[in-house]
Amino acid sequence: MTRAPLLLGLALGASFWLAACGEQKAEAPPPRELTAEAVGHFCGMNLMEHVGPKGQILLASRPEPVWFSSARDAVAFSLLPEEAKDIRAIYVSDMAKAPTWEEPGASNWIDARKAVFVIGSRLKGGMGADETVPFSERAKAEAFAAENGGRVVGFNEIPRDYVLGSGEATGAAPDATGQRPDPSRSTH
Repeated sequence: MTRAPLLLGLALGASFWLAACGEQKAEAPPPRELTAEAVGHFCGMNLMEHVGPKGQILLASRPEPVWFSSARDAVAFSLLPEEAKDIRAIYVSDMAKAPTWEEPGASNWIDARKAVFVIGSRLKGGMGADETVPFSERAKAEAFAAENGGRVVGFNEIPRDYVLGSGEATGAAPDATGQRPDPSRSTH
């Protein structure tokens, strides 16, 4: 028996192993700490000037985070067709660990896709709009909803109209003329 079949087998096995390693998804970069220099992507204002949960998106094409004055705006960014799609991670303030609504914290971030959100609560976000209030713990989200109204949903269950339209938890409500709001004309 020659060594050629053995060497060929080892070479094929090694190449399959290396190919499998190359297919592993890149690990998401960690969230950045909120600082006084963070400015909201949509509003152009300092995040520290706003109450409620914040958001940050890390893009492959940009070394610095894209900051948001509300968690809702971070979700909206991920849905808007004109925004970057090379999203490596979406982080939102974990309100289960926030000191207060007024001071949501600088380092208590949670992966938005793993969070649960309260939508339709009485509390307003950074720019005075309805908020998607993120939590790492469902029980804390349910307690928040019981106290402040709203309902608990996962990231993929947040209605598109809630973040891009009127903010209605059930979808965009028609205005006085019977027209639904144009999401591209949002002021947040």
